[in-house]
Amino acid sequence: MSRSLLFFMLSYFFGLGAIAQPKEIKFSELESAVASKPKPVVIFLHTDWCSYCSLMERKTLKDQQVVHKLNRDFYYISFNAERDETITYRGKEYSLKKLGINAKQHELAKELAQSNAYPAMIFLNENLEVLYRHFTYVKPNDMYQLLKAIKPTSNDT
Repeated sequence: MSRSLLFFMLSYFFGLGAIAQPKEIKFSELESAVASKPKPVVIFLHTDWCSYCSLMERKTLKDQQVVHKLNRDFYYISFNAERDETITYRGKEYSLKKLGINAKQHELAKELAQSNAYPAMIFLNENLEVLYRHFTYVKPNDMYQLLKAIKPTSNDT
């Protein structure tokens, strides 16, 4: 009986590590990565308090097809729009700014999204110019179709 329990526990924990996740890159690495291997960029803007953001992280951004497409054809950045960090991007420094008593937003999130609606998917071309902004929960299949529209490849079905 104990062997069965041990096998089940090991299978469970090792199985969790096999969950698909997009390979992330940081803003500090993005410019050199795009210069050496040009690809479009997907930026997932989210906050800790946003339930739809959490749902996207658990469902859409763990979907096998979406993860495969992101990892193959895009650079991916997951960015908490309320994180207190200074980021240097394209020669400019960005930091978290207070908007009111309890409200705050990172300057880079504001510049990229031009909004404070979450979740937000920001799509950049190989020149790091905004191609498209999408402000709402995106289901896995819809995300895959969106990624295919931005960067079609012969392997997409």
